[in-house]
Amino acid sequence: MSFALPTVTADTVPAGAPLLDVREPAEWAAGHAEGALHIPIGEVVERLPEITEHAGEGRLYVLCKVGGRSAQVTAYLVQQGLDAANVDGGLHAWEAAGRPLVSDAGQQPFVL
Repeated sequence: MSFALPTVTADTVPAGAPLLDVREPAEWAAGHAEGALHIPIGEVVERLPEITEHAGEGRLYVLCKVGGRSAQVTAYLVQQGLDAANVDGGLHAWEAAGRPLVSDAGQQPFVL
């Protein structure tokens, strides 16, 4: 079965929308979108209940560095019945759109 992957641009993600970051821990620590849930791609299947709870009743926006890993996760989540969308271009596009980043240790955040 083939379907069009729900995809949005970083500048259209509503403020306060639920975000899921599927990058690895070192990438997350360097910089991430404030309020995002961090679940590395390798843990998505086992942590699906946590993702579902974080998504709530609205659309979940999935991020990685450039959009490849998040596209895979988005496809999986949609197949599981969640309303999820891949953020095209990932955190590089997020940062280019002027969306804020934060870091774990309070240093200047950056996309690793």
